[in-house]
Amino acid sequence: MKSPLVFVDTNVLLYVVDDREIDKRDRARAWMAICWARRSGRISTQVLNEFYWNVGKKFTSALSRGDARAEVRRYQHWQPWVIDHATVESAWAVESRYRLSYWDALMVAAAQQQGCELLLTEDLQHDQVIDGVRVINPFRVGPELLTAPP
Repeated sequence: MKSPLVFVDTNVLLYVVDDREIDKRDRARAWMAICWARRSGRISTQVLNEFYWNVGKKFTSALSRGDARAEVRRYQHWQPWVIDHATVESAWAVESRYRLSYWDALMVAAAQQQGCELLLTEDLQHDQVIDGVRVINPFRVGPELLTAPP
């Protein structure tokens, strides 16, 4: 059985380097390990840019700028979706239908464009399905979800 594609929000990537919230850090790392092992992780250029900006602002002691750049380069293996006009149009439709913030809608649209079944974020309602993408709060459910029978 093929592992579902998992779109990862910026906040989850940031928790991977956050030593202030150990439980969330460990849960985020567990999810990322599974995504790497199964080659199922996906992101967008929006997520990469937010990660780079925020890690430099909030976690300067944990990650130097050079290390942050190395992480961004590493996540290039996840085939980041480049936000284009079609993605923006899709985001506007999601924003209107589900009353999401534009940035959250843009993330959902990028996940849709990549064929992701799951969206890991703590910013949206857990277990909500938005146009075929299931929102998962990675701090409520572990990566064993990927191996559980449907």
